[in-house]
Amino acid sequence: MADSIFYFLAVLTVIFAVGAVVNRNAVNASFCFLLCLVGVSGLFALLEAYLLAVLLVLVYAGAVVALFLFIVMLLDMKHPSAWNLKGLSTASAVVATGLLVAGVCSFAVHGKLESLPLTDVPAVGASLKGYANQLFTTYLLPVQVVGFLLLIAMLGVIVLSKKFDEVEDSK
Repeated sequence: MADSIFYFLAVLTVIFAVGAVVNRNAVNASFCFLLCLVGVSGLFALLEAYLLAVLLVLVYAGAVVALFLFIVMLLDMKHPSAWNLKGLSTASAVVATGLLVAGVCSFAVHGKLESLPLTDVPAVGASLKGYANQLFTTYLLPVQVVGFLLLIAMLGVIVLSKKFDEVEDSK
């Protein structure tokens, strides 16, 4: 049963990741990215990394994708771009395809990765109390800085989306 759930979530994640890259509509691409993140979160839940699954949904799906949607919807995206990036896009696609083919061929030649027996793997950080202790002591400043940056980005979106009326001087 767990294998079928894994394959379903893996296929779902790959399909929506491809949809996020291929879509020309930015809103549809961001929704595909959101569903891809939900699939990855499900994979984390299958690995019993529930904190990572919840944090992925809360931080990335909840904040980053929502912020991206605000930017896309509030800024006018209907005007075509002044830059022509067709050659750069083609070169990037060729490089990415070459790397993908090289990775698949390497995996096919070398076979499966060797895994350690589960008894040899130490259970470091397996408790939620350990995560909370690290989060609120060692990593408190980086978490606050990221929250502050998200707040500044949201304020920037609000300022950019505001329509200012030009005031004419009456002389």
